[in-house]
Amino acid sequence: MGTIVVATDFSDRSDQAVERAALIAVRRDARLHIVHAVDDDQKQRLIDSEIAASQELLQEDAQRLRAAHARLTCTTDVVLGDPFEGIGKAADSVAPALVVLGAHRRRLLRDVFVGTTAQRTIRRTRRPVLMVNAAPTRDYGNVMLSTDFSDASRAAAQTLAKLNLADPHDVTLLHVYETLAEQMLFRSALTTQQMARHQFELKREADRALATFLASLAPMSPKMMASPYESSVSDSILQVAREQGADLIVAVSQGRNDLRKTLLGSVAEEVLRRADRDVLIIPPETEE
Repeated sequence: MGTIVVATDFSDRSDQAVERAALIAVRRDARLHIVHAVDDDQKQRLIDSEIAASQELLQEDAQRLRAAHARLTCTTDVVLGDPFEGIGKAADSVAPALVVLGAHRRRLLRDVFVGTTAQRTIRRTRRPVLMVNAAPTRDYGNVMLSTDFSDASRAAAQTLAKLNLADPHDVTLLHVYETLAEQMLFRSALTTQQMARHQFELKREADRALATFLASLAPMSPKMMASPYESSVSDSILQVAREQGADLIVAVSQGRNDLRKTLLGSVAEEVLRRADRDVLIIPPETEE
């Protein structure tokens, strides 16, 4: 069955995350575990009061979800600490297949210095983390999985299949590749025809590499798409997701051995910060 952990602060953003998590739990026949973190850096009487109020609100949410989803098993918990640490404690306790969060508040200075709750949760739990940016109405119908052909990317594709967030035929494997067309035209003084030929060769090479990578994922058979970029990989991923109407972007975080794979890669971090649709970040090592 497995467990889906979803964090709530009882905001509208969190309500969307809870609804999405419920849809995923029903699809996977998984238990839904709703968690709320109470700040423990305050007077005890305030902590006790917040815990009592939070437990009441959580029970109301659980009852509402059970009424809306007949097959849903739903539990709740109040944890103490900062949101990301409380979510981490919950993940340690129940070993979820997936952690679900609401969209972060985009507060520039706080994001720069301490990172969003989603980013910190990813670093803390080392489990797949889904940030919900859009109101859920149905299961995911257009999933875009970005790949750089690395082992971590291959593992992410396998984890996505295990998570069963969407039907396999609704998944597209996206690889963005560098063209540097303008720079090459300037430096080498290539003709327009020569540049067109060069771009054709780059596209063909990317398609071949993508097909080879896809073959290594058997029996998975997502659709394939190779797209050029000239500014940044994250820009291209977000642009293609908008153009293709993807409702979920999947990216793999990038680890460092000396920090036990707890740092987000720059591409995943930029996608997470700027996406206007749901984003699933899968760490290099996941636990099912």
